Amino acid sequence: MSAPAPVRVALIGYGFAGKTFHAPLISATPGLSLGVVGSRDPAKVHADYQYMSVVDDPFAAATDPRVELVVIATPNDSHAPLARAALAAGKHVVVDKPFTLDLAQARELIALAKQHRRVLSVFHNRRWDSDYLGVKQAIEEGLLGPVVHFESHIDRYRPQVRERWREQAGPGTGVWWDLGPHLVDQALQLFGLPDRVVASLATQRRDGQVSDWAHVLLDYGQRRVILHASMLAAGGSARFTVHGERGSLVKPRADQQEAQLLAGVVPGSPGWGADGDDLIFHDGEGSRRLTTPSGDQRRYYMAIFDAIRERGDNPVTPTQALAVMAVLEAAVESAATGRATLPALDADERAEFSHRGA
Repeated sequence: MSAPAPVRVALIGYGFAGKTFHAPLISATPGLSLGVVGSRDPAKVHADYQYMSVVDDPFAAATDPRVELVVIATPNDSHAPLARAALAAGKHVVVDKPFTLDLAQARELIALAKQHRRVLSVFHNRRWDSDYLGVKQAIEEGLLGPVVHFESHIDRYRPQVRERWREQAGPGTGVWWDLGPHLVDQALQLFGLPDRVVASLATQRRDGQVSDWAHVLLDYGQRRVILHASMLAAGGSARFTVHGERGSLVKPRADQQEAQLLAGVVPGSPGWGADGDDLIFHDGEGSRRLTTPSGDQRRYYMAIFDAIRERGDNPVTPTQALAVMAVLEAAVESAATGRATLPALDADERAEFSHRGA
């Protein structure tokens, strides 16, 4: 059998996400060919990809007849209109997280993808992080027994508010919309939809314009899941802490792929995704270290290629991404009202998530 034809890709947005994650991962994925970048800063693109075709109009990039897959890595408020244009033009679409600004936009895009029979996926790349893979493996193998407490932190120390859209007032900005999708998606993949969501959001930095601290509780009956993100944590918190009936598991430090990408490491090169920070298991009688598996976020794009060529499943289905949106929205509502909130999915969406998701 001959190899399937390569998929030509347009990447829209060459800010932090586009430059740091998407462009290197796409370029390192067999079968994908990055052919067009939508950016108003061609010099920035050409510094990395000398002969790249750069289009300054994002909607022209989204509908470019030369490409088959459109990847959207732009500010959150532009996700829905760009994805809508690309799908209407018959393109397959990957949207960086969060999917959209609200559930209504997400549902509209899902319906449009079904109408045009195109792959629609959301870039929940942290499913392929070393830290999460190690914790997931321990839980699935029954090392901890039934899990009663799961705590997931993405904490950073950035005391100065930076001049970038994620930290400025506007729709879809703030730490919960930036880091919350990673935390929520991993939790839903492990445990499914929660019964209730209880959240607190705060702005703690002196010149902050948006929330930079988020603490969210997912209620699963006996089990409690805590999701936490902060911009004023210089150290001392573990990436994961998990307690079960048979013991506890701690993953002190985070996956290193982002740091490697920032350092210019080519995805797939020697040492890519390696994590020398062991998991620590405690069983009441002592503790032992467990080797953390390597991560590889290229696996997301490898699966996207297979889904487009009808050789495999979409790695992040629209319904899975919709469930993440429902929990994100529930947390915002809970923080605003001070009450527990239910994820606003209908019965069919819940059933489809249970079938395809966690």
